[in-house]
Amino acid sequence: MTVIAIPPGMPQYDDVPRFDVEKIRADFPILDRQVNGHKLVYLDSGATSQRPRQVLDAIREHNERHNGNVSRSVHTVGTEATEAYEGARAKVATFIGAASPDEVVFTKNATESINLVAYAFSNASVDPAADPRFRLGPGDEVVISEMEHHSNIVPWQLLCQRTGATLRWFRVTDAGRLDLTQLGELVNERTRLVSYALVSNVLGTVNPTSAITARAREVGALVMLDASQAVPHLPVDVADLGIDFLAFTGHKMCGPTGIGALWGRAELLDAMPPFLGGGSMIETVTLERSTFAAAPAKFEAGTPPIAEAVGLGAAVDYLSAVGMRAIQWHEKELTAYALDALSTVPGLRIFGPQVPVGRGGTLSFGFDGVHPHDVGQVLDAHGIEVRVGHHCARPLCVRYGVPAMTRASFYLYTTTDEVDALVRGLDQVRKVFG
Repeated sequence: MTVIAIPPGMPQYDDVPRFDVEKIRADFPILDRQVNGHKLVYLDSGATSQRPRQVLDAIREHNERHNGNVSRSVHTVGTEATEAYEGARAKVATFIGAASPDEVVFTKNATESINLVAYAFSNASVDPAADPRFRLGPGDEVVISEMEHHSNIVPWQLLCQRTGATLRWFRVTDAGRLDLTQLGELVNERTRLVSYALVSNVLGTVNPTSAITARAREVGALVMLDASQAVPHLPVDVADLGIDFLAFTGHKMCGPTGIGALWGRAELLDAMPPFLGGGSMIETVTLERSTFAAAPAKFEAGTPPIAEAVGLGAAVDYLSAVGMRAIQWHEKELTAYALDALSTVPGLRIFGPQVPVGRGGTLSFGFDGVHPHDVGQVLDAHGIEVRVGHHCARPLCVRYGVPAMTRASFYLYTTTDEVDALVRGLDQVRKVFG
């Protein structure tokens, strides 16, 4: 079994679950390929993860043998497709600790999940009969954070523009943590919703929840978490978190693109107005008016991404078999190793927490005098795939005074050898750019 050598000062526990990284890697066909004549070193799982054969096979099997539309079919193939689709919903619900599969709405990604909630607020705000928890107007406030992905900024900006509400945000400290010193003032009696990332897609910061949710409850605000970088990497239980909504996406957790999920407390989903109108989300339709199906169908208008949902269900099976606690600990040890290794690179500035406590396996950095795009091109020439740019988090780059960053992001198949390859690649960047 391949076990990571833990850097000095990192605690080691006998009861931590382990897995064989090389055995895991054998499940991912793409990791066998070469790029520019070098063995592929894939360090961009924060953008999209790779998929194991088990997921690829499940999608192919569904398309080849069970391809039909869901709901209302009485024929065999349609029934099989419906059972597979709803079976995937049940798997996702169990994976995140939902009370019922009906609390899981399938979307195309986390961005759509967040927009779904934002438009529920928007639609409710023009309906005098709507649930008052979803009505916004001048004087009301929505709170986000400075480290958010654009998908958790722009929908709330648009909502505030439509309703006259005000958008406010938590600041980020130099160390890459949320600044909670003004929590009581920021989340106040005017706050209707707090929405922020459970794990930052740029800094890797694992953000606190208990203090924020407790304050939100005091003032009657709802809480939503963008868990796109959390659900794939660590155990997530929505009941334990004590939140109202949670969004995540399939393609970052060994699943296909085109599928994501919104979890919401059942009574909130029941109270929310629909997002999209059309087939499958209705109860009755006349030319004058329509009534709507119960959640989650109310939010799944039209033909859904059926094969993609099957693939997401297979990804949940795969991750569950490996064990989320084992994946979390693997990445914690890997991050400790990487922080130690990257600290030896002259001229490198790591953004975010400098210790593996309260952070995930996403490391963004800058190289003195070298633009991130140049860093990325030199690394790619050596088969090392990283992300460059503002990572759909431009306000965070502005916060740190840089136009862009280079990001290496790890997953369950990442090894210390690949971290070493990154360090060697950065040495090549120094040689090329002096």
